[in-house]
Amino acid sequence: MNMCRGGPAHKPKEFRISDPRTNDRIRVPEVRLVGPAGEQVGVVRIEVALRLAQEADLDLVEVAPNSKPPVVKIMDYGKFKYEAAQKAKEARRNQANTVLKEVRFRLKIEAHDYITKLKRAEGFLQAGDKVKAMILFRGREQSRPEQGVRLLRKFAEDVAEFGTVESNPTIDGRNMVMVVAPHKNKSEVKTEQNAQRAANKEAARSARNGGPQGDADLESSDTAAETAPAAESETATAE
Repeated sequence: MNMCRGGPAHKPKEFRISDPRTNDRIRVPEVRLVGPAGEQVGVVRIEVALRLAQEADLDLVEVAPNSKPPVVKIMDYGKFKYEAAQKAKEARRNQANTVLKEVRFRLKIEAHDYITKLKRAEGFLQAGDKVKAMILFRGREQSRPEQGVRLLRKFAEDVAEFGTVESNPTIDGRNMVMVVAPHKNKSEVKTEQNAQRAANKEAARSARNGGPQGDADLESSDTAAETAPAAESETATAE
């Protein structure tokens, strides 16, 4: 093992295969250079590109290694990686996986219980989740699967505003199962929620600042202030 006095040798910086080549790691004679503001410099020797990057106190990054010659860009690579990581983090936050929620029915379900479960299923679908509707058969009820099909079809019709049937009613042991998929996936729902929150914040900010009515009141006040001296002058003349 390579050792030096006082402990192990210092490990060189590791690069991931997915990282682009930068600075001295770009080992080609010529490159097509893009400047820090996106301007096309043209094909130059690699030494020239490295010198220009150093003079700008920035990095030379290979952005299109398969081009002939490779395309490189002068940029702040540390800042670029940070912003890319933040964008990936935000994308992961907005990418919500669809969850399979379960709603269970009895074949002889009371009307109010059905409405309660229906509302719950609608909430799941509105949130972008799939709903697994399941009928639990008891005893001789297993001999009447057509009644279960009718109940699940009624359920599908009642939630049609929020989802569509993904898998038709099937027998699963002593149960009957049907899956309903939402019209909008979780990413779409989250995007709409974010947009709504932004609109609410803007409305609240506008309300705090007085909004259009506040502007109108301000103009009215200014007009009154401008005409007040004239009114006082007219009164004095009349006296």
